[in-house]
Amino acid sequence: MPLQYIKKIPAISPSPFTTTLRMTSSTQVTVVERRLISPPPRTVTATSLPLTFLDIPWLLFSPSQPLFFYDLPVSTAEFIQTILPNLENALSLTLQHFFPLSGKLVTPPLSSMPPRLEYTGDDSIFLTIVEATAADAGDFKNLTGNHPKLARDLKCLVPVLRSTGVGSKQQLLAVQITVFPEAGVCMGFALRHVVADGRTFNNFLKKWGELTKTGGVCGADGSVTFHDRAVITDPGGLESTLLKEWSKLKNSQKMENINKANGSKHDFSRATFVLRPHEMEKIKIWILTRSGMLFGSSQLLLSPYVLTCAFIWACWMKTHQFTCEDDCGEIVHYFGFIAGGITRLHYTVPNTYVGNCVGFGRSSATRKELMGENGVVYAAKAIGDTIKKLNGDMLGGAKSWISEWKVIRESELHVMVTGSPKLDVYGLDFGWGRPVKIEEVSIDTTGVISLCEGREVVGAIEIGLALPRSKMDVFSSFFIKGMNSFSIHC
Repeated sequence: MPLQYIKKIPAISPSPFTTTLRMTSSTQVTVVERRLISPPPRTVTATSLPLTFLDIPWLLFSPSQPLFFYDLPVSTAEFIQTILPNLENALSLTLQHFFPLSGKLVTPPLSSMPPRLEYTGDDSIFLTIVEATAADAGDFKNLTGNHPKLARDLKCLVPVLRSTGVGSKQQLLAVQITVFPEAGVCMGFALRHVVADGRTFNNFLKKWGELTKTGGVCGADGSVTFHDRAVITDPGGLESTLLKEWSKLKNSQKMENINKANGSKHDFSRATFVLRPHEMEKIKIWILTRSGMLFGSSQLLLSPYVLTCAFIWACWMKTHQFTCEDDCGEIVHYFGFIAGGITRLHYTVPNTYVGNCVGFGRSSATRKELMGENGVVYAAKAIGDTIKKLNGDMLGGAKSWISEWKVIRESELHVMVTGSPKLDVYGLDFGWGRPVKIEEVSIDTTGVISLCEGREVVGAIEIGLALPRSKMDVFSSFFIKGMNSFSIHC
């Protein structure tokens, strides 16, 4: 007998949930169960939360679509009968603390009413269970490898987010669990980041994993979440500025074109590249041996994150074969990234705060600098200098966050990375051990590059990339050649 806050949904046709989806030439997935999961009854009251200025830029971003693969050799029937009930119960208990994820993004048509997050008291998230019907261990192993694979092979592992009222109310989170019988399980998510940054979502997942392992028994950690939006102060009126920028952009045809520009990448492949600490050290030595000649006594910030991003940027530029003839060498290229705000704001924000507390960084360098033999050096200085500015004043350029993002997304000249190697996403354990692989599916359509900590080596960084198949080969070649070059000169 299902609990009151876990509702089984009958099949509805036609529906994206009841369609058999093609994944690879040998694998299909079929919906087995659909559930609505809510916080336990009467544990959360109806709540309306305003968006802070740190949430507003995320209104323009496509949903994040992370996948977590686990080695779990069980049948679909065994999973549903013995594992799923505990997962559902733990998810419900977790949503009690992270109730905004169960709610909706409300965007009223009247410009006088700003968008907000709304939880009505009985909202739910969709949990869909599907089976990879023709899968075997080889299919699962192929999907969890670092090697290039067709981007479309992962699409059907991502759940569907729904909107109602002509887009005025949008679901914020959906979950899909795909069972590869006797091989493994994939936990797939679709998340609108306007409700939660990577830190918040990681806290949600870790709490869900903890409650699953303990059978719903909470630990002695006291307060789990902090929801008071007043903790984010806005003395400079950034909310009003960013709302106006968002309002102008969301209604423009150009914005629609930006969101759809990368929507049909059928021939794309995706692969994971890994930089290990000893390889980062080689890049660092290479940069230091040349930076004095280029920048004098200027002190460079050469953290693992900077080194990784600089190397990615240089390889990406060469992959796209930009030339620097005549005046073209002075064309400016941008590198955009997300900057954590918990430690950068000049006041205290609890780590348990549910919402967004991140800023945006945009580094720039000329084509001539990036395409030359010292491209990695110029890239590292540009990214490091931007991080130094953010460390001193994260909100110094906040009024331009939306307009700068628009520039980056409008042109292939620029690149953006998402994710953080500091979140310990490979620590997400539901009692089945650590994930064997993590993928961010949204990069297939957004053109963004994903970053997370390495699974096998402490201090390593995994780089998720989606490119046309021909360019993926080129990028891989430059990646390998670059590392070999650093090795020779160290």
